Amino acid sequence: MSVMAGSSVYVLCPKAVVQAASALGVDSAVLLRDAGISQDLLSAPAERIPLANYMDLYRMAAERSGDPDIGLYVGHIIYFTGMNLHLYMTTICRNLKEYFNVIPSTIRIRGDTGRVLIRPEGEFIRLEWHPLSEETATWRPLVDEMLKSSAEIVSAICALPVPVRAAEFSYPAPDDTRALKRTFGSNLKFGCEVSCLYFSREVVRYPLIDVGFELGADFWAGPRSVFDEPLTVDPFLRDTRIAIRRALPGGALTIDSLALELSVSRRTLQRRLSALQSSFKTMLQDVREEQSRRYLDDPRLAVTEIALLLGYSDQASFSNAFKSWCGCAPTEYRQRSDD
Repeated sequence: MSVMAGSSVYVLCPKAVVQAASALGVDSAVLLRDAGISQDLLSAPAERIPLANYMDLYRMAAERSGDPDIGLYVGHIIYFTGMNLHLYMTTICRNLKEYFNVIPSTIRIRGDTGRVLIRPEGEFIRLEWHPLSEETATWRPLVDEMLKSSAEIVSAICALPVPVRAAEFSYPAPDDTRALKRTFGSNLKFGCEVSCLYFSREVVRYPLIDVGFELGADFWAGPRSVFDEPLTVDPFLRDTRIAIRRALPGGALTIDSLALELSVSRRTLQRRLSALQSSFKTMLQDVREEQSRRYLDDPRLAVTEIALLLGYSDQASFSNAFKSWCGCAPTEYRQRSDD
């Protein structure tokens, strides 16, 4: 059975493909119809469509546009539509090293397309793209899309330039590489085992841009306020809550990793939390519940993005947890807030 069977993507992926194809002169309505995707689905960000339908849409878009660089355009669109999430990340992460740690989690907002791995390699940091399906491992548009969006995100959120030092592609060398060179530089290799980008290892120390996120009334739950804690709160409790918030998007928070972040032993952390009539599990749930309400107050954050910011593997897991806290689904809570 194909890996695609049972896999799906969120609608942000087909929306980006449709936008790129439309800009290249393709009839979007006909494209969606031929791919078996309802136009109405594209206005519901929480909806998912089968991966097979998405790939049919993508392939037809590439064929009908006649532009081999369409994946680069799709990658740019996906990067830009996720700008609100990236802005939040600049307040959660303090430097590029911390952001590299959460990039694999951010890929989850696309759905079941694959995963990103970050590995040190000598004087470089290597960002690898591993498609979920072998059927797409060497398909150029998807490879270009993932590497393009990754490169733009890394460069955009950092206070200093982060150029791509080299790029490797799993597909054969195309006849025209000009767009690829403009995007990734001239050090390109093709027909490689894994598609990846190389960055200088020194960039992990680069600070992220401090935008303050005070961008207007529409951003009701700006991250600066998200990290505020009353001065009357016990300093250790305040530091612990902030550390939990920073670690949540990585999706692998444990009591041991939290203790390491706070530079204390696991036993000391447990003892100090107990003295404050709390525990790791209780505090984790309290922070998630509190942050969920604040994130839902920002209409520009999709529920899928909120699930990621809170460290859940998918939207369904977050929705189930939220129902246990508030007695309603996140979408229902947001509608009540709007009324």
